[in-house]
Amino acid sequence: MSEHNRRLVERAGIDVEKLLDMLLRAAAAEFTTYYYYTVLRNHAVGLEGGETIKEIVEDARLEDRNHFEALVPRIYELGGELPKDIVDFSKMAWCRDAYLPEEPTIENILKVLLEAERCAVGGVYTEICNYTFGKDPRTYDLALAILHEEIEHEAWFEELLIGKPSGHFRRSKPGESPYVSRFLR
Repeated sequence: MSEHNRRLVERAGIDVEKLLDMLLRAAAAEFTTYYYYTVLRNHAVGLEGGETIKEIVEDARLEDRNHFEALVPRIYELGGELPKDIVDFSKMAWCRDAYLPEEPTIENILKVLLEAERCAVGGVYTEICNYTFGKDPRTYDLALAILHEEIEHEAWFEELLIGKPSGHFRRSKPGESPYVSRFLR
């Protein structure tokens, strides 16, 4: 932890404990989403596009893992830490769990995926960006990079669900994270 880094952020007007809570809840959401997307990906089967959807879910799943990995260093830089118990951590998740629906049709799975991405876009990363804008450039930059990828994930699932083109394309390789990859070095 860098006390200097924390003081700079506090002097800029950020309540570091509030920010740490936001970052921890975001990290918990990314961690649980990675798990639930693994389950959802494995149930995306059938003639209605299962294999194609599996590939797209895999891209989002791996990028959500990258989001978790990118958030953790910032949490520690600000003096926070991950809970020692995984159950406690998962309960902190900002968004609802992306459970496998009772009827796991492709359409119902896509609805769950879309809801999860909308929470990440409209709740998690937009709020973190709004809170840190002009005050904590490092956290803002990280949250904005994740937001860009979450918006693309949302567009992928919305396109598949409602059939309107999004203008966004799959990655050239799974888990590429074009915006967040620079935080993973």
